[in-house]
Amino acid sequence: MATPPGARGTAQKATTHPQVLTGARVVLPTGTIPNGRVAIDGTRITADATPGGHELDVSGHWLVPGFIDLHNHGGGGASFSGTAEDVQKAIHTHRLHGTTTVVASTVTDDMDVLVRQAGLLSELAEQGDLAGIHFEGPFISPCRKGAHSEALLRDPDPAEVRKLIDAARGRAKMVTLATELPGGLDSVRLLAEHGVIAAVGHTDATYEQTVQAIEAGATVATHLFNAMPSLGHRAPGPIAALLEDERVTVELINDGTHVHPAALELAFRHAGAGRVAFITDAMDAAGFGDGRYLLGPLEVEVSEGVARLVEGGSIAGSTLTQDRAFQRAVTIDRLPVEDVVAALSANPARLLGMDDRIGSLEPGKDADLVLLDENFELKGVMRKGDWVVDPQLA
Repeated sequence: MATPPGARGTAQKATTHPQVLTGARVVLPTGTIPNGRVAIDGTRITADATPGGHELDVSGHWLVPGFIDLHNHGGGGASFSGTAEDVQKAIHTHRLHGTTTVVASTVTDDMDVLVRQAGLLSELAEQGDLAGIHFEGPFISPCRKGAHSEALLRDPDPAEVRKLIDAARGRAKMVTLATELPGGLDSVRLLAEHGVIAAVGHTDATYEQTVQAIEAGATVATHLFNAMPSLGHRAPGPIAALLEDERVTVELINDGTHVHPAALELAFRHAGAGRVAFITDAMDAAGFGDGRYLLGPLEVEVSEGVARLVEGGSIAGSTLTQDRAFQRAVTIDRLPVEDVVAALSANPARLLGMDDRIGSLEPGKDADLVLLDENFELKGVMRKGDWVVDPQLA
């Protein structure tokens, strides 16, 4: 992996001093402030500058909240299904690209394997390295399995869903389900009762079945448009149901491969900017390069940045990083910067129940921020008051 200039190694930690960033266009929940100021003391944003703090002029740049990724399988050549060292490598890779908060996503495997991995990931979540765990599979439809091993899929038996929740020791944040399968609606209700997000995905559900799932408590669409029936005028399927219900947040992978710009615009127009969350669905190759990888037990070929299964050719996650998703959304999709910030920070923070600490540049919240130049190229990353990528202002 090529490390960005100014990036800090995983073992190095900067000394935190009071500081004030001045002159940037600062994106706040209320709008963009030209020539704004953000004051930081320790790990938090403060309302006023601390006397004796260092002032840094970042004029000509944008300051936005750190990115939050709800759905990410790995990066930097490492997987969240691997060892603790692998997980830390993947976390650091995405931090270098502006993702200051990440939920680790697993991939379909034997239940015993998933239970063990949940234990490892929960420990890292308890340390503050992860925001929690997302179980994508094995409770998904063989008709829409994507890059999941069909031999390992199973119906969403609430007892087995509960087994994964318990293994995560309070750190389970989301479970993706094909809610039309036997046990699906009961599993959605179970997840809602335990404060875990039930996400509709890898599903062959009808419109009516999806409405039932939402009524039962499902609140997220896993990578909308992908691994589900297409929108039809006679059989609208899950897409219409997920877009129309104000209780549902829709995930979008904005890499130019998973979703056509017209479909992206449709989602934003119909759901509104407050109900969209950009995700990466990244696998090991993110921030690393082309080559052959494993996604769970399946072999993946990455060529020109697109990941596909060696057998069958299905898209197998992405190599996306959130800084690229941001830049594409503004420069190619022509979305307002404020809407993109909502999709990358505020909306996922609210969905995770963490918007009291992260997701916006407001006093009292963690000093997680990303510095972008006028072309929306990443020029600095701060997490909890420490520069992960030192400001590049030349």
